[in-house]
Amino acid sequence: MSTDIQPKGPTVKGPAAWFTGDVYFNAYYSGTGASRTRLNLVRFTPGAHTAWHRHAVGQTLHVTEGLGYVQSRGGELITLRPGDTVYTPAGEWHWHGATGDQFMCHLALWERPDSDEAETEWGDLLTSDEYPAAPTVGS
Repeated sequence: MSTDIQPKGPTVKGPAAWFTGDVYFNAYYSGTGASRTRLNLVRFTPGAHTAWHRHAVGQTLHVTEGLGYVQSRGGELITLRPGDTVYTPAGEWHWHGATGDQFMCHLALWERPDSDEAETEWGDLLTSDEYPAAPTVGS
């Protein structure tokens, strides 16, 4: 058993092909052997967010601080606050990130598939019409 879960390597800046704005992450756990679990801490600066993407085996996000959003394609916009946990099922296109005026950090937990399928498929960056313009402070 290991109780010493620390970042595995340096903080990495998210690539512009996957993120709008400045996003940084640390990989905390990458399972080996039978464990296919992945755990990252992701930090979004105000207004930063992912491109549309989907995960082969789904993804769970747990917000640790700040305010953010998550939305599945065609679904309602959900505001995220510290302590919120949201699950996106396998294959569901979605995006997530900070509100326009707040930082947001979350833990991202997912599994690699037990096949040659990619863990994450990245799509298009959000358009200005897809990302909410209005801040949510006080809502």
